[in-house]
Amino acid sequence: MKRHLLVTGGAGFIGSHMVRQLVADGHKVSVVDKLDRGNADAVEQASKAGPGTAELIVADLADKAAMGGVLSSGVDAVVHFAALAYVGESVNEPATYYRNNVAGTLSLLESMHEHDVRKLVFSSTCATYGVPESLPITERTPQNPINPYGQSKLMVEKILMDMAKPHSLDSVALRYFNAAGCASDGSLGERHDPETHLLPLILFEALRIKNGGDPAGTGLRVFGKDLPTRDGTCVRDYIHVEDLCSAHVKALDKLFAEPGVGALQYNLGTNRGSTVLEVIDACRDVTGVDIQFHADEPRAGDPPELVADASLAMRELDWSPRWPNVRDSIQHAWNWYLENPPAVLKQVA
Repeated sequence: MKRHLLVTGGAGFIGSHMVRQLVADGHKVSVVDKLDRGNADAVEQASKAGPGTAELIVADLADKAAMGGVLSSGVDAVVHFAALAYVGESVNEPATYYRNNVAGTLSLLESMHEHDVRKLVFSSTCATYGVPESLPITERTPQNPINPYGQSKLMVEKILMDMAKPHSLDSVALRYFNAAGCASDGSLGERHDPETHLLPLILFEALRIKNGGDPAGTGLRVFGKDLPTRDGTCVRDYIHVEDLCSAHVKALDKLFAEPGVGALQYNLGTNRGSTVLEVIDACRDVTGVDIQFHADEPRAGDPPELVADASLAMRELDWSPRWPNVRDSIQHAWNWYLENPPAVLKQVA
């Protein structure tokens, strides 16, 4: 069945890939993004995936008039990505994160309630777990965030649970592990300003050297070299952005198939972890560039190891990653950056 879906934050990295998937599936998509960190052209590109449609509305979630105009136009469900998502920034600017991520979501939920929209898929995070007591991380692992970003996402999860019964709100919170990669067909990529994600930063360094930069002049930094992991660097579970999108589609299907489910939560990962050094080695293999780095102190708010047990989502959502090997994410991202070098070279100049 073709639906009218609202995607908040749909001009961002994961959001634009989600818009692309929904348009490819034939849905009508309304995208709300205030474009302070998103890219309007990513929505334009995603809208070409057809046979569905995508329209961008530049607005803040707190703008009740704008949100009411969208939600009253026959929206069947909301996929909510709009959030600030830099751990380090959240440590330095906690009020900004609580205002944007928590208050912004609360405003969205109030608008949904006013316009009788009762289904929502929420972009949550493994940062809600903090430093886990054991690995891999299941949905039963205690949630003890160690940074305001993770706290803000956990607060929203609790709000969704509290609103489920009185607001007849059905929701699925998807706790992402490390989103990675770009569209496998090369049509969309990852663009942040500033860029803080590991894979793009490694590939930016490879591009710099490939374009004649001094191999010894690296600006690539590895945060933490003596952590309690197998090689002393952080371990993360890297999940391809297209696999995140397919899980959102499955979550939407569950909400429409099972009205009254309340508030559900699922981990999204590949059930395997890679160290920073392993990722750098894989990037060397894919790019053919001898990428070097500087070791630095660990960042505040960064757990040493985060690896998912996503078996619940695999079972209850009938979902599985198509690209479980981090090398696939690296290859697709490298393909994107090779074809879209200007912005990348500008960032690494």
